[in-house]
Amino acid sequence: MAKEKTVGSPSLLNEMVQANRYKRTQGKIARQATLLSIWVLVSIAAYQLYQQLEAYATTAQYRLHLVLPIALVVVGFWVAYRLINWPTFADFLIAVEAEMNKVTWPSKAELWRSVIVVIALIFILALLLFAFDLLWITLFKTIGLIPPDPQTPAT
Repeated sequence: MAKEKTVGSPSLLNEMVQANRYKRTQGKIARQATLLSIWVLVSIAAYQLYQQLEAYATTAQYRLHLVLPIALVVVGFWVAYRLINWPTFADFLIAVEAEMNKVTWPSKAELWRSVIVVIALIFILALLLFAFDLLWITLFKTIGLIPPDPQTPAT
């Protein structure tokens, strides 16, 4: 049996050679945030590649360690731009933004109260774990599983 392709959803490879934008007015915030995130990752990868190649570059390879990261940035930026305009992925991002708009976000006061509760609980749990740790150390020293500190004078 041959695999059937869904109509209206071009493959990602076909999408790479086009320059049009799919549903350009829908899902703008989610698409722009995704595009910016991918661009940042590509830029970091190109910079890391530049640093690695620079460490091993000789004068004959001087251009190569500059050209490869620049090529990575150009290709990566284009792939990211085309990815957010690929109908399958773009429809997903449009749906994500629609769901985010449906969410009831907490007020600033409610958010601060929640943050204070979380931070307080973290400190309470840290103190509780510290107390349990002291209890177990004392218990294990008492029964002889942990030898006493050599710096502490014996009584």
